[in-house]
Amino acid sequence: MFFYLYTIVSIMIYLIALPFLIFLSFKTKYNVSIPARFFLWKNPPLCSGGIWFHSCSFGEAKAIKPLVDALPQEVLRMTTTTHTGKSVTDGYTEQSRYLPFEPLLLGWMKPQKALVVMEAEFWYLLFALAKKRGAKTILINARMSDRSFPKYQKTEWLYRKIFQSIDEVYAQTELDRERLESLGARNVKVTGNIKLAVLPQPTKVLKKPEGLLVCGASTHEGEEELILDAFAALKQERSDARLLLVPRHPERFDHVSVMAESFANVKGMHMHRYSVQENFESDITVVDRLGELVNIYAMSDIVILGGAFSPVGGHNAAEAAQFGCRIISGPHYFNQKDIFEAVEGIAVVESSHLSQRLQQYAQLKRTNIKIKSDLSPIIHTLMTVLEKEIPDV
Repeated sequence: MFFYLYTIVSIMIYLIALPFLIFLSFKTKYNVSIPARFFLWKNPPLCSGGIWFHSCSFGEAKAIKPLVDALPQEVLRMTTTTHTGKSVTDGYTEQSRYLPFEPLLLGWMKPQKALVVMEAEFWYLLFALAKKRGAKTILINARMSDRSFPKYQKTEWLYRKIFQSIDEVYAQTELDRERLESLGARNVKVTGNIKLAVLPQPTKVLKKPEGLLVCGASTHEGEEELILDAFAALKQERSDARLLLVPRHPERFDHVSVMAESFANVKGMHMHRYSVQENFESDITVVDRLGELVNIYAMSDIVILGGAFSPVGGHNAAEAAQFGCRIISGPHYFNQKDIFEAVEGIAVVESSHLSQRLQQYAQLKRTNIKIKSDLSPIIHTLMTVLEKEIPDV
């Protein structure tokens, strides 16, 4: 009964939202993902009989690579909900799609051997339909942050229904396991954070400019101004300092470039975009190209990690820590708490203290990763699933 009621409600929401979705589909940011997800435009079903991974964002899609590499390429099936996420999954297999909105899954979804969902993508129909059509349903890298857990508790009844359709859960920490079980999760194992298992490695060696190299990494709205001001203060003491600004989202590249150019003109500095001139010889370089961040980490002296000076939740500090970078972060890293606990040496400061802390760069410690994760239980499960037959549904 719940299955049918939920389906009816989701269809009603879809119909009500149609005018708004049509309007958004004309915006550059959504002109591919919304037609694909909500109207199935150029978004055919995945072939049946594979291992279906669903990940939301760019970081999550990158994180599943160790699992992808452990499986035969021909069994891979991928879905995502973001353009940047799909840019990653397209590199894994031709069977890469946008995940349709829930009621559209009724006619779109074909039977698979397994559905593997990353972190907190709790879509009831996604799990329920996949299980009804023969898939082993698995939630990996599952977490319940201090901030989100109370929200989940308020609708505990819904998550108990969702977990009824999830066969196995692999949690990041013991605390996550306890919280997930309190919401009805079964067969929960702790494997650590997948993002620490195999970190992205440099794809090329970049030429490091002379002087102190500061990277403002994965920045969000409002954070670039903070970093630019802090860098200007540092520049008065270290004339050889250089700043690389790497915005998190590509749709902000132009905006950040204009802002940085204006700032540089006022301060008498030189600035350029990396897509125009592939070097870091200017005082400020805006890195407006995806896939370069890990290459930049490998040569950076100091990393100011974005996403935590505004309440975004932070980003993966381990990617920079593997190179021993000195890292400064804001206090709002609630989505990355377990990774921050696994990395020693991160300097956490309020926005108002960023400039002062950067000027004290000599006191910053080199970071080090203390804790790794174990993916072998997940890989074992997936290899076992490959042997099963798919029923006719």
